[in-house]
Amino acid sequence: MKFVVSSTALLNVLQTSSKVVSNKNTLPILDNFLFDLKEGVLKITASDLETTLIGSLKVDNMEEEGLIAVPVKLMLDSLKEFSEQPLTIEANESTWEIQVSWKTGKLTIPGTSGLSYPNLPELNPESRRELDADADMLLTGINKTIFATADDELRPVMNGVYTNIESQSITFVATDAHKLVKYVSPIETEIAASFILPKKPANLLRSMLGKEDESIRMEFDDKNVTFRLKSHTLICRLIEGNYPNYNAVIPSNNPNHVRVDRVELLNGIRRVAVCSNQSTNLIKMDIESSTINLTAQDLDFSVSAQESLACEYEGEAISIGFKSTFLVEILANIDTQNVVLELADSTRAGVFKPIYDEAPATDTLMLLMPMMINA
Repeated sequence: MKFVVSSTALLNVLQTSSKVVSNKNTLPILDNFLFDLKEGVLKITASDLETTLIGSLKVDNMEEEGLIAVPVKLMLDSLKEFSEQPLTIEANESTWEIQVSWKTGKLTIPGTSGLSYPNLPELNPESRRELDADADMLLTGINKTIFATADDELRPVMNGVYTNIESQSITFVATDAHKLVKYVSPIETEIAASFILPKKPANLLRSMLGKEDESIRMEFDDKNVTFRLKSHTLICRLIEGNYPNYNAVIPSNNPNHVRVDRVELLNGIRRVAVCSNQSTNLIKMDIESSTINLTAQDLDFSVSAQESLACEYEGEAISIGFKSTFLVEILANIDTQNVVLELADSTRAGVFKPIYDEAPATDTLMLLMPMMINA
């Protein structure tokens, strides 16, 4: 294997791919990138068995094709020290020695045979589905929901973003049993399917989608999903299991509606939360005709805080408690100036919805379970 490539272009692909590599790989070969050079294109593969990312890069002056495994840390640490310049990379496929040469010097690192690198999972042709999805829509769906995913070993289905595809819409849902986010976007498709995308590949996909300007091809079956981007292909194993019936926990009859400036409420919560109990982070909200009164206290340290905010309120006076960190997460992930909080009573979940000047094509709903005020 021998070729010439831009140092910056190679480093960019390697840095993106390296996010897949685990610190505790069960197979030593997974501590390496797989370099596969064919027809002037270098494919760089990184995997942790559950998630695989393949980056493609056109090279200059290819002299010889080849396949070799390259150590992740050594290759990254070396390339980080280069300014933009052409590099000549040559691999000896008898000794597996890799030599990187540039105008004023060279370095040598040990490689290994790439033949033992794990094969890519193949989709079941009987259950295989395909869908072309807008990159911005996918990015928004993941951004809106991923913060609400759980880290629960006992309920792994809640550790990812549930994606439900129907004829007219695609729905993204995430919940950790305390908060829930549901984002619905219109889409034209003839398929009906659903899957649970794990958090790690969802984060990887999110980091790459912002650079995409074309539609993304999604291919999936009951166990795996493949996302085909402009210069990367992401393949991951799906979380198996039945996702909770999220619609059942969304209260449908909420007679109390609070309309408030989202930024003012968010900043007020942050100020008051400084004095909340460190173990519960409880903030009490007393809501009446035109005022939201926020209070927090920590009796152990004799501290307390209170702030009153103007609002528009329809309903009976109500007192309800929420965990301040969850409130901040939800309000920070709504992008409109005003927000409406729908409440039934102090024991049922509060529903947060953005308020748009014009009716949007998408639908966003965020739900937060209350806390006992005397906790």
